[in-house]
Amino acid sequence: MDRRVAMACLFSAALSAGAQEAFSFCSADGLELRADLYLPHPDSYPLVILFHMAGSSRGEYRSIAPGLNRLGYNALAVDLRSGGSSAGVVNESARRAREDGLPASYLDALPDMVAALACARERFARGRVILWGSSYSASLALKMAGDEPACCDAVLAFSPGEYFYPRDLVASSARSIRVPTFVTSSRAEAGDWRPIFELIPIAVKTGFVPTAAGAHGSPALEPGADGAEEYWAAVRTFLASLR
Repeated sequence: MDRRVAMACLFSAALSAGAQEAFSFCSADGLELRADLYLPHPDSYPLVILFHMAGSSRGEYRSIAPGLNRLGYNALAVDLRSGGSSAGVVNESARRAREDGLPASYLDALPDMVAALACARERFARGRVILWGSSYSASLALKMAGDEPACCDAVLAFSPGEYFYPRDLVASSARSIRVPTFVTSSRAEAGDWRPIFELIPIAVKTGFVPTAAGAHGSPALEPGADGAEEYWAAVRTFLASLR
């Protein structure tokens, strides 16, 4: 990790509505990224870094992050430069990227995720750090864990797939993952991630397919989502195995 990125963390506004605290930090190219902190526990508690799906924002985790807090985890929900809005929350990182004329493809968001991890370790986490991705960011979270096996302590990937070129971009990294890994999706999407999952060489891995039709990405855990209770039960079981 580049400590210069971590040291570029810039704190912004104080407490906003609810349990989250807003702050900003910089990606490698200087783009100011927005994130919400959910930190009810001491920094010795594990921290989950939450990344959203395409066309979305940190608002994707407004109902999910408090659930993780109740399970004993701190959380950090990040606006990546490739996104839009979710739950009425506009993706401010994506807005700034457009204003600054910066590239904002799915892969362009990877340095944002690396910067978020570096900032989290520098500022908010003395304990374990867990990566959590949704759709394209789920794929990139798996890539991060494979490309730098010591960067995190576990990965949860909701609806990952080979969304990039080359078409084995994620699979080639998955072969090097060395941390506990949880992968899930809707029932219809299970075939998209099974080939990647099978390449992960560790024994401590969970591939969960709901009995319900389910949903794409992390919104599968939102209240009222089809199979939400199933997903939460699987997540709780996986997280409990890390203790």
